[in-house]
Amino acid sequence: MTTILVTGATGTLGRQVSERLRTAGADVRGLSRRSPSYAVDLRDGKGLNAAVDGADAIVHCATAPRGGDDRAAGFLIDAAKRAGTPHLLYISIVGVDRLPLGYYTIKHRVERMIEDSGLGSTILRATQFHDLVLRILSGAAKLPVPSGVRVQPVDSGEVADRLAALALGGPAGRVPDLGGPEVREFTDLAGAFLRAGGRKRRVVPVRLAGRAYAGYRRGDHLAPGHAVGTVTFEEFLDRRHRHPA
Repeated sequence: MTTILVTGATGTLGRQVSERLRTAGADVRGLSRRSPSYAVDLRDGKGLNAAVDGADAIVHCATAPRGGDDRAAGFLIDAAKRAGTPHLLYISIVGVDRLPLGYYTIKHRVERMIEDSGLGSTILRATQFHDLVLRILSGAAKLPVPSGVRVQPVDSGEVADRLAALALGGPAGRVPDLGGPEVREFTDLAGAFLRAGGRKRRVVPVRLAGRAYAGYRRGDHLAPGHAVGTVTFEEFLDRRHRHPA
């Protein structure tokens, strides 16, 4: 039986990846700070050696938007080297090499660390999840939305499908990006969000400044040539409405 360690196993993506791998017959080790079996804090790496030992592959989904992903990756890479893990799979973001954002810069650094590690590796970049767009719009329920910004949201379940398939295969290097089915204006998605919730608030587009915003307006975070996802934002919202978490 194939043994696969999934970091961030209680998160939106890691949980779904774990479910798919178990369905495929893999022995899944779910690693997170609150895991009953593999409780590891990647910020210090304690307990990581035991979690990695004997794993045929590692799917690295854990992330910390406030920083520290490179430090965590360093602990994980070192542990994987000691264990002789044959395959380390990392989920990254489209545009990490183009957008001047601190979080993206660190994600790109982790990509390079993995590529330079000497381990067999696979790196998949995806566009923003529908879940992230929903969180932004929910948090900005009383705020204007940025104008001139397009997004290409993808369903996290479809990303989980792809990651699980890659984990069950051999190292593949940098694989083709995974983008959502549509490139949409952020203001358009805001309107869809309001309609789905029966809200009457007017969408107010606001032009922002800065290099990162300019990158978003250029579309540095998009992958229109890899629009392989199938679930639209409206379908995602409808599913959430019918099956609330």
